[in-house]
Amino acid sequence: MTKTLVLLRGLPGSGKSTAAKLFGGCGWYAHYEADMYFMVDGEYKFNPAKLRDAHAWCSSQTEKAMVDEIPTVIVSNTFTQEWEMEGYYKLAEKYGYMVVSFIVENRHGGTNVHGVPEDKLQAMADRFQLKLK
Repeated sequence: MTKTLVLLRGLPGSGKSTAAKLFGGCGWYAHYEADMYFMVDGEYKFNPAKLRDAHAWCSSQTEKAMVDEIPTVIVSNTFTQEWEMEGYYKLAEKYGYMVVSFIVENRHGGTNVHGVPEDKLQAMADRFQLKLK
């Protein structure tokens, strides 16, 4: 069985978490995103000072799933810059996972449930990198 790491990229509100559930519905999988770190008793409590910790947690959880050889591991973060995925590519190589990445676009008119201000969304969109090779 091929082990696969799925990286879902997109702006807040694009539908990454929803897409992760769709991809995961095909079998045994693990899904992580930095936003999960900020969930406290079922409520999202974002703290920008802990963003680095949230991403470290997400990477750590991903590695644990790979150590456990979960067949499909899904990570849904904004990944606006190519370098933000590098650590995940290294984990995939270390544990023998094939990597596929998808860009999730907000074509459904969804809103970001985390209240990211419009100017921040625009800044993220402006720096979004595509690797076309």
